[in-house]
Amino acid sequence: MINLKQEPLLEEMVKGLGPLLLVFMLALGLTPPARAQDDSRYKRFLTQHYDAKPRGRNDRYCESMMERRGLTTPCKDTNTFIHGNKGSIKAICGNKNGNPYGEALRLSKSPFQVTTCRHVGGSPRPPCRYRATPGFRHIVVACEHGLPVHFDESFFRP
Repeated sequence: MINLKQEPLLEEMVKGLGPLLLVFMLALGLTPPARAQDDSRYKRFLTQHYDAKPRGRNDRYCESMMERRGLTTPCKDTNTFIHGNKGSIKAICGNKNGNPYGEALRLSKSPFQVTTCRHVGGSPRPPCRYRATPGFRHIVVACEHGLPVHFDESFFRP
């Protein structure tokens, strides 16, 4: 074992690296939670807006999906489910399938099959009743670290 008191040069090097090593270790410790937060926002986006292969796209579909996804306490006014594959949705956050839109949003280059569910009841309390509007639309999302985390809107593009 090296005695730092007998090696003054080595002792100075260790003292000089101490703060740098501390900053490096703190950065390593902070990285996983930040990534986990990104993943949780992406997972929430998927829960609220993604349904790969819908069984029917009528009013009953909306009512059951909104309830299963926890969007009925209170009844959410409007929600859009995107159908297809996750890779195409993620690609909106890059140049492969997305373009900048407004301040910090991304617009899909290609249309997606979607179902928009609109609340048609008077009360915000369950049971919630929804009207389904299926279609192919371009979608606008907010992205963080290459992942969609917020659905902003969808529209037909001329």
